[in-house]
Amino acid sequence: MDHLSIILPAKNEGAALMDLLPRLCRAQPEAQIIVVDDGSTDDTHDICSRIGVSCLSSPYSMGNGAAIKRGARAASGDVLVFMDGDGQHDPADIERLLERLGQGYDMVVGARDWSSQAGVGRGVANTIYNWLATRMTGHEVADLTSGYRAVRADKFREFLHLLPNGFSYPTTSTMAFFRSAYAVAYVPIKATKRVGKSHIKPLKDGVRFLLIIFKIATLYSPLKLFAPASAVFFLLGCGNYLRTFFTYGRLTNGSTLMWSAAVIVFLIGLVSEQITSLTYRRSD
Repeated sequence: MDHLSIILPAKNEGAALMDLLPRLCRAQPEAQIIVVDDGSTDDTHDICSRIGVSCLSSPYSMGNGAAIKRGARAASGDVLVFMDGDGQHDPADIERLLERLGQGYDMVVGARDWSSQAGVGRGVANTIYNWLATRMTGHEVADLTSGYRAVRADKFREFLHLLPNGFSYPTTSTMAFFRSAYAVAYVPIKATKRVGKSHIKPLKDGVRFLLIIFKIATLYSPLKLFAPASAVFFLLGCGNYLRTFFTYGRLTNGSTLMWSAAVIVFLIGLVSEQITSLTYRRSD
């Protein structure tokens, strides 16, 4: 049986950890449990010490993704389970994730339903992400941004250099696994309301959510994003040319600019595709 390490990034989640960690210890008594304290100013470290759980503390906040990377490096297990430290995830679901992982998968993600989304806005955004990722990869993506997942440790560590220090590590890791032809599966879960206040700020993180849309494409196949955009510019140029030809009997600068943009966008996509391929090339 594979040795299991459970990693929980936490920033000022003492209230949630007080209830979560004892339940986690009872559910997985043989597992290595690591709480990565991301610069907390509450009693997170003391709570971990009292319960007997390993705690990696940072002198200042480096981000959720940075905590995930620190935990993955420190973990000794062959299988890693990542879950939020805010009490949203049920420790009882770990067995379901591991059972599916044992069926030949490299990553199993806990997929939340609509009732488990943190607000309508987040639910709509995640629905868009899932649809786009499904179109890009050709595989059904049930929950691209879920932080509750079980992975093969050796395969996950291949992509640590790609993971951002912020909140979008689930998106990056999922698309990286698909790109590398590692098998990914989804298990339905119910996520409860978090304990305490969320660290996500809607205004500040609104731009981040928009950038994730482009990140989904560039992490998997940039040409699938740039080629349609190039085609749109080309067709607009053709339409404008037909209009001006029949109206003025000549080719205008507008059409030339659109055709030039089509070529430039396509070439950017082509170069991005090559860079993406080099990014995922493993060094023996």
